[in-house]
Amino acid sequence: MTVFFTADTHFGHAGARTLYRRPFASTAEMDAAMEARWNEAVGPDDEVWHLGDFALRMVPEAMGALLGRLNGHKHLITGNNDLPATLALAGWDSVQPYVELEQEGMRLVLCHYAFRTWNGMAKGALNLHGHSHGRLKPLPRQVDVGVDVWDFRPVTLGTILARR
Repeated sequence: MTVFFTADTHFGHAGARTLYRRPFASTAEMDAAMEARWNEAVGPDDEVWHLGDFALRMVPEAMGALLGRLNGHKHLITGNNDLPATLALAGWDSVQPYVELEQEGMRLVLCHYAFRTWNGMAKGALNLHGHSHGRLKPLPRQVDVGVDVWDFRPVTLGTILARR
């Protein structure tokens, strides 16, 4: 099992294309590309931590169907655009606003928002976040895992560390 991280997919959100300068001709093209790239990277038994803002302006049935088509065991770290219908989708293995975990011997602090300081910061813990769409200058040991930074696909900790 491989563990992946992502954020800010904004499935169904037409405004995301212009707000974040996404290179897609339509919302349908954006959604299809992100779904395909997710499933190219993530296998059925892998784990994905989605750090918020999964989808906007989609009916719950469409969101649920999309979540079901995405590979992996999916955890949602809630974002500012994750409404009650998103949180209630049956396809999430867990839903919470914040989590700390250890991965590959490294302590990780996951939240939708970037922190100025976080638990374990002085001991090498990484803060993985979304929300800023690659527009925030990171602090040391802080990484935006949003799709706008990572070619519209989930990434592994190894990929994140190799880029740093």
